[in-house]
Amino acid sequence: MSILFYITTLAFIVYLLWKIKVEVHVMQQNSYFNSRYTAWLLENLRKRALWWEILGLIGCGLSMFFYESNPTISLMGGALVLAMLVYGSYYYATEVQKKAIVITPRVRRLLAMCTLVGLLLSVSIWYFVAPCDCNYLYLLVAVLSPLTLLLASTIMLPIENAINQSYVNDAKQKLDSMSQLTVIGITGSYGKTSVKHFLARILSEKYDVLHTPGSVNTTLGVVRIIREQLKPTHQIFIAEMGAKKMGDVKELCDLVQPDMAILTAIGPEHLDTFGSMANVQKGNFELIESLKKEGKAFMNADYNLVKEYNKTNTTLSFYGIQDQSAAYTATNISYTATGMQFDMCHNGSKIITLETKLLGEHNVSNIVGCVAIALELNIEPNRIAYAVRNLQPVQHRLEIKRNPGGITIIDDAFNSNPTGSKMALEVLSKVQGNKKIVVTPGMIELGDEEYEYNRKFGTYMLGTCDYVILVGPKQTKPIQDGLRDVAYPQDCIYVAKDLTDASQHLRTFVRAGDVVLYENDLPDTYKE
Repeated sequence: MSILFYITTLAFIVYLLWKIKVEVHVMQQNSYFNSRYTAWLLENLRKRALWWEILGLIGCGLSMFFYESNPTISLMGGALVLAMLVYGSYYYATEVQKKAIVITPRVRRLLAMCTLVGLLLSVSIWYFVAPCDCNYLYLLVAVLSPLTLLLASTIMLPIENAINQSYVNDAKQKLDSMSQLTVIGITGSYGKTSVKHFLARILSEKYDVLHTPGSVNTTLGVVRIIREQLKPTHQIFIAEMGAKKMGDVKELCDLVQPDMAILTAIGPEHLDTFGSMANVQKGNFELIESLKKEGKAFMNADYNLVKEYNKTNTTLSFYGIQDQSAAYTATNISYTATGMQFDMCHNGSKIITLETKLLGEHNVSNIVGCVAIALELNIEPNRIAYAVRNLQPVQHRLEIKRNPGGITIIDDAFNSNPTGSKMALEVLSKVQGNKKIVVTPGMIELGDEEYEYNRKFGTYMLGTCDYVILVGPKQTKPIQDGLRDVAYPQDCIYVAKDLTDASQHLRTFVRAGDVVLYENDLPDTYKE
């Protein structure tokens, strides 16, 4: 029994370390908020009941119950516990994650604290219960590992807050020292990242520009860029501002104090945390209301919730492609062999004809907003036209790829939303090709309206694509209902259990000349 004890103890430690890493990964995907992590745990109780942990608990019970009366059965129970610990460690070591955990300094601190708390709790149980019965340790790691993480996260919270505040203060001091720097804030329900990249490319024709990279749009993300990359030579700093609740944009504005702003759109987003469309609207308006009195705001008039803003604390200019009464508009929009072409107008007068490799009218709208700011900052139209011609699609946002097999891929896998998903289907229908195929798990974080938005998404597929692959039977139930509502051919629908299954099925029939749209790619926390 002693040999089994030591082997099982070693296996437990290995399993504990893997389990803590998995829990911290989930915590990271929930932005380190205990409340969001707890909500995720409660919503995923079924997925948390791992079969090997259940068997391990059975083995634990056998070992304890027959410890004195039947040592053989007790030993078999202990062996079962050991087998399940080994299997669980192997599972976590070989599991493929869509987005691996990012080992930041904060993650290292949290991992260290979790490990310390877990081992202290394990040693305590070992000491106070029965030194020879290590199966209690398995019971702890199997059942209480999320509580271990929550305890460790709570202990670390004041330390993390102090560290973060020191970073924020450092970034503020750096910005204050650059009085000639023009700061441009970008927010909106969708289109923020694309507009940021487009604007930076256009403004770089004349100015030394720094922008937050990728999808960095949180306070600490922006702070890091300011501290590590902002230099005295920069003339313009562009900060994307994300929001999942009221006050998020205001917090970013207090940090960077923007001189100019773009509000790209207001629509359904993060309704599970905002609570209502009214709060989404107020949350996005925080950028406009935080501008200096001499500040200038450019707002997308194609969204009614944007046009409702009527305060006069700053200079407002509207842009759009549907609302031709806006100050900046696009007309004569057309698809070309290499992308799109349109005329840029100001107050009804044509300024210049622009060509772009980008697809989709929403990208035309994004470009119009960027060009409006470029004109305000006195960049010559011919230099603007050159920059627009050379704009590249932002990664995973209607990014066109052609593989060696002659298949065209439209990669729109980043954060799908009701407006963007519909536009993506329209682009799919217009791209030249044989069979048009969409692969999607649907949309998330839309609160009580999530079912209806996904159902409508399903109805839009009729007439825009020839074949539908849905990822996740439960997640895509609303889309399936929408497809049935419009009598979409059932033999042209495949419901995959996961993305691997979807990819394997796609390979069985896709041919050269086909076009495949990947619309949204859910994080690991949404695995069924």
